[in-house]
Amino acid sequence: MKALKTKVNKRAIVRWKIYLDRARMYLSYINFVMIAFVFLNAIKDQRVRDILDENKLLVYPIVMVLFIIVSLILGRLDTYLGMRREEMRNHATENPVTFEILTTLREIRAHQIAESTD
Repeated sequence: MKALKTKVNKRAIVRWKIYLDRARMYLSYINFVMIAFVFLNAIKDQRVRDILDENKLLVYPIVMVLFIIVSLILGRLDTYLGMRREEMRNHATENPVTFEILTTLREIRAHQIAESTD
């Protein structure tokens, strides 16, 4: 079966899904920027609104930089607490290919231990 001059099979569908997931990640950055603008424009307090309107070229970039700083701190904290490592371990044990490799390595190790005790 062909679609867009590309053979369609399970591997192709998985590859397309990976492309969509990667694109979704990048689009989430654009989504954040849009949400930040909506949030800043939704502020109703007149004094704050006046400050925002008078200093858009200063306030908006500052909000973006603050987001990046907070995101980096959260990402570092996530790594420091070991959440990422544990998440990757969980993904690895759920991945059938990785699980098969792990099982094979355990069998090789058990075989080596058995041979060394003989």
